[in-house]
This record gives sequence, C-alpha cells and structure tokens, in this order.
Amino acid sequence: MPRLVLYQPDIPQNAGTLMRMAACLGVPLDIVEPAGFDVSDRHLRRSGLDYLDHVAIHRHRSFAAFEAWRAETGGRLVLATTRGAVPYTDFAFRPGDCLMVGRESAGVPEPVHAAAGARVVVPMRSGMRSLNVAVAAAMILGEALRQTGGATDPALRA
Repeated sequence: MPRLVLYQPDIPQNAGTLMRMAACLGVPLDIVEPAGFDVSDRHLRRSGLDYLDHVAIHRHRSFAAFEAWRAETGGRLVLATTRGAVPYTDFAFRPGDCLMVGRESAGVPEPVHAAAGARVVVPMRSGMRSLNVAVAAAMILGEALRQTGGATDPALRA
C-alpha cells in the first residue's frame, strides 16, 4: 500500500481533506513538520472531522526525521511537483511508495527534490500554475492504488 505524505502543510482545510481521503481509502498518512498550523490532536480533529480515528497518522518533526524513518522502512519517495518530469499516469508505482505533496504556498525546497527517487506531474493546460494540493494528491494516489492493487481491496468496495 502506498503512503500519502504531507510536507509542511499550511492550509488546515486541505490537510483535513487529505486525512479524510486517507481514512476512506485505508492509506497511511505522514505529516512532515513544521506545519503552518497547530497539528495537535485538537486542531487535527477540527480539520479532519470524525475521520481521524480511521487513519494511521505518523508525524515527523522534520524532513531529516522523515528521511531517517524512510531509510529504516525502505519506502521510495515519489514527489508530486509541477517540476516533475514524468506524468503520473506514465509512472510505475510500487507498494510502499511514499507519495509526497508539498506546501500549498511554496511546494518543497531543493533538498527535498534532490532526495526524491521520482518526481511526477499532473499534466495541465499551458498557462495554468497548479491544482489544489488535495485534488492533485487524489488523482495521483488513485492511480498509485490502481497500479498496486490497493483499489481492488474488497473492503474499499463495501
């Protein structure tokens, strides 16, 4: 099963939408801090509604802490970015991939780009800057689940 990783999210409503999606699809969610809002359980509950009890959330205090955790678990970092070279529909996802989306306001810094094993993009019309991070994550995660068999889990159809 792929994982969804939020890199320093700065809009709580988008984080809540992504938490809800992760809960509904049975996908683990990682948050790389610091976030642009308080990620205490009380504040996450406000943005994630009653779905937080149904999603496995792993918080990392920094990108370095996330990278140390990823080195132990062996997940490949797949970065969703407007600077991606491969359309997400042409990319071969694997179980255990860590699908990362960046900050809504700034994406991710260069060291995160450098650490990524792959960079994927959602193709868009010329002149358009970017999609909402939750929309882009949903599109890419849906494809990753389709390819890895996560979307065929009978529990997701119940």
